[in-house]
Amino acid sequence: MSAVLLPTLPPLIAALAVLVLRRGSPALALSGAMLSLAGSLWLLARVAGGQGDTLLLPGLPEMPLRLVAGPLTALLAVVVATVGTFVLIYAVGYMKRESGQARFYAVMSLFLAAMQALVLAGDWVLLLAAWEVIGLCSYLLIGFWFQRPEAANAAGRAFLYTRSADLGLYVAAFMLIGSAGSSEIGASLEAGDSASTAAGLLLLLAAMGKSAQVPLQDWLMRAMAGPTPVSALLHSATLVAAGAILLIRTAPLLTPEALFAVGLVGGITTVAAGVIALAERDLKRLLAASTASQYGLMLIAVGAGVPLAALLHLLAHAAIKSTLFLAAGDLQHAREGTGFDQLKGVGRARPWAFAGFALAALALAGIPPLSGFFSKDAVIAAALSAQGAVWLGSLALAGTLLTGAYMARALRVLWQGSGDTRPVAGTGWMRAGVWGLAIPAAGLGLAFGPLETMLDLPAPETAGIGVILSGLVAALVGLALGWLVPAKRLLGPVHQWAASGLVVAGGLTAWIAQPVMAVARECERLEGLFYQATLRIGRGSLTVAKFVRLGDERSIDGLIFALVASVRAMGARARTLQSGLIHRSLAISAGAIAAILPILLLASLSF
Repeated sequence: MSAVLLPTLPPLIAALAVLVLRRGSPALALSGAMLSLAGSLWLLARVAGGQGDTLLLPGLPEMPLRLVAGPLTALLAVVVATVGTFVLIYAVGYMKRESGQARFYAVMSLFLAAMQALVLAGDWVLLLAAWEVIGLCSYLLIGFWFQRPEAANAAGRAFLYTRSADLGLYVAAFMLIGSAGSSEIGASLEAGDSASTAAGLLLLLAAMGKSAQVPLQDWLMRAMAGPTPVSALLHSATLVAAGAILLIRTAPLLTPEALFAVGLVGGITTVAAGVIALAERDLKRLLAASTASQYGLMLIAVGAGVPLAALLHLLAHAAIKSTLFLAAGDLQHAREGTGFDQLKGVGRARPWAFAGFALAALALAGIPPLSGFFSKDAVIAAALSAQGAVWLGSLALAGTLLTGAYMARALRVLWQGSGDTRPVAGTGWMRAGVWGLAIPAAGLGLAFGPLETMLDLPAPETAGIGVILSGLVAALVGLALGWLVPAKRLLGPVHQWAASGLVVAGGLTAWIAQPVMAVARECERLEGLFYQATLRIGRGSLTVAKFVRLGDERSIDGLIFALVASVRAMGARARTLQSGLIHRSLAISAGAIAAILPILLLASLSF
């Protein structure tokens, strides 16, 4: 078996086993994730020297499906498997008292398998198929508690927003396949032509939907209605990461015009989502807004022409954000909620969870020597060395300052105050999940040097002392402001608008979601009317059939049965004449001749 299959097959088999066996779901899902991690590490070790590995699978005519393992794709497979493994370890404790575990672990395993297929996909057809499956899995996981109206609404909104943006990926893929004459991603990236700008903008649209970039960021905050392990996986290494991964992999295709659009979208999002996070009063929604802001930083790096800087921040962010979400889930269980009013002082009662949260928060803010310090320096250096350094650099520094501010605000709420907490079931599993990711969140930056050497991507400019100091000052100022100054005072008149999600004229809810839902309700009503009309016709047909059956039984059948009875009676009478006596037969014959003969004589005389 090819080594390229090892990251994808184990979680896929685990998903099928969970659905078939319906028992031992946590063990099966965790085994699949751990085997995927082992296979990913082995695959990365094989291709680290630069020699790729490709597996061809049956596909469309003259368009085979490809799984391609190079340094970049194998590294992404390791990230997906690592986060997935520790999230599932955490989920064993978090979901201990929840029903529907077989459904949860089956979809989580399928989610991991689909994401591994996406990062390893070497052709557009397989990438589109994996893209579809992760969209389906995200819908099922966000709406896991479908009996809750907010969860069902959040799942529908996420589906609507992301699926609308996915049209960009479809059109771009078809354009690139037609231009290159091949579905292979590498070949389509090399065959750049006049369609590259249009294809790049369409790919940006798809990435904006998946990575929750302005103005498509609203669904991500509402997706917090799902279980915390789902939030940790979606926000760090799977669904939301898919948009940034798409742009990083297709960066060679992007023209200067497309790069400008990517940087602009990322810059606006990192500031807008950071302001929204600063105004939030719910911990999970704050982290969700933070996710959109951090992916905005990655898009700034891609727009600056340095996808490696975006990749480094993606790696650091995967470990950091999953740690933050998992720690937040423990604190949520301790106080039965994620609102700031409920979580005041919970960090004192749950010190190990707060310590993991604080470590990841400082890493996200960019405090040395934690991983976020190195990745943000790479992003800022890329922004300041780009053609639009003035506005790209300013937006990157503003995003860094806002990151420090909203993370300091969250830390202050969790630490200051007091209150009762309740025992949390499955603490051991949850602690293992949190700290399994907190350690790379702290120390991953030390591996960035070897990773830059291994990856075949344009390296970012070496961060000079000025870049390092500017990023560090922005982070420290943000932390100080977030800790010392209330959000209302810090944001001033913008606070109320930010608390509503920076909605303009009703936002996409008024312009897209509500009209689409109105059309859907009207279609449902028409469908109901159609079914009702069909049922009425059906009932009428059954009534007519009953009358026909009664007429058939009482009229036609009666006449037929009467005729049959008459014929049988006549036959019975005629049978009595056949006695077998010769003298009787002769007498009957003579009588018949005597009766017929006069008739014949009369007939002959008349002629």
